[in-house]
Amino acid sequence: MQGNEQGLVDISITLNGREQKVAVPADMSALKLIREVLGLKGTKEGCSIGECGACTILVDRQAVNACLVFAPQLDGKDVQTIEGLNREPRFQALQQAFLDRHAVQCGFCTPGLLISVYALLLEEPCPDRDEVIRSIAGNLCRCTGYHQILSGVDRAINPDAEWRPDVG
Repeated sequence: MQGNEQGLVDISITLNGREQKVAVPADMSALKLIREVLGLKGTKEGCSIGECGACTILVDRQAVNACLVFAPQLDGKDVQTIEGLNREPRFQALQQAFLDRHAVQCGFCTPGLLISVYALLLEEPCPDRDEVIRSIAGNLCRCTGYHQILSGVDRAINPDAEWRPDVG
């Protein structure tokens, strides 16, 4: 990371598997970098204070709120957004499970929820219900409710399990 004459900070990140070099203001959020500079709109801007989880991204395989991270903090990091995860088979299965269990309505919270759960699945392929609940504790959903979301995660973990609508 290095400053330049315009007062910008030169950073280099691996974004969705591709090396990106960009000059950013030192106070720019990772969310603004991703959405406004790099043009990836799947990462949503919700509260901008770290309370809704709509802007969740993976940084070195850890779920973080992009609105709480300064863009220069991403220098040298591996960053994945919803767009980059679409090629991952386990992520595709998680997306399909959300669809199968009606865990998506307006879709605004969905990218952050999917990334939060995916980060958990990277660490623990078969998490228990409490681990799943903790993983999405920072993600707010106003439409679907958490019953269908938890059911979708159950489906992703165990695709052969029968749907038990009373689980939740």
